[in-house]
Amino acid sequence: MLNWKLENNFDFNGRTIKWDTKGDGAPIVVVHGTPWSSLNLQHLINGLADQYKVFYFDLLGYGQSDKSDGDVSLGIQNEVLTKLIQYWQLDKPIVIGHDFGGTTVLRTHLLNKVEYKKLIVIDPVAISPWGSPFFNHVNKHEAAFSGMPDYIHEAVVETYIKTAAFKALDQTTIEGILEPWKGAYGKPAFYRQIAQADARFTDEIQDKYSSICTPTLILWGEEDTWIPLDKGKKLHKLIPKSEMQIIPNSGHLVIEEEPLKLVEKIKKFIGKS
Repeated sequence: MLNWKLENNFDFNGRTIKWDTKGDGAPIVVVHGTPWSSLNLQHLINGLADQYKVFYFDLLGYGQSDKSDGDVSLGIQNEVLTKLIQYWQLDKPIVIGHDFGGTTVLRTHLLNKVEYKKLIVIDPVAISPWGSPFFNHVNKHEAAFSGMPDYIHEAVVETYIKTAAFKALDQTTIEGILEPWKGAYGKPAFYRQIAQADARFTDEIQDKYSSICTPTLILWGEEDTWIPLDKGKKLHKLIPKSEMQIIPNSGHLVIEEEPLKLVEKIKKFIGKS
């Protein structure tokens, strides 16, 4: 099991958000997606922390943050990110989001009017319709899934997360992803966050992408089967002057499969005037 512990607490309406920082320099905020946690951003965090101060956290309902019954939808995550950026006293940070994290950073910018110096999204959930067949099935039948025996639940989640990667994941990574979703606290939290997913959270910002003036980089795993590359190309067309880089031999979990390539492209983009 990977040793990954977030040391700091932030109170969001009585619920604890776990967060941490690494490195020194200009601030970068990184935001994970589903069903991941900040653990899966560790390669990006380590790769960027040699030049920047990286702020990272677990979304509400994920990882080490509060996973009690309550709102963990995309409709709340941008409020969490907005409050954290205010709490950290960051003025126009560089922001990176993967998957639902990409949705969150887009919503935070477009709905909460939080300004970024630069914006990087990695295989974001941004264009409707979205959701795999499994995801949509769980969305409709949360109670049936959350009532499964633990060993079946863990097998289902492991099988599901493997489909996000083009390359085989090592067992340590798989266990790190599974750990927050185990037990009486984690199992219902896994199905809760899927049940609360709704395309209306992207529908309400999709027509606003053309208003984004922040320099934006779109990174996409070429073999992504969760959110096909065509969605990324459409997003690229919708965001004026955005750049798009396609990462070969990687799927939706490109943050685990090709982190060095991501770091290289991110640093090059940030370094542009």
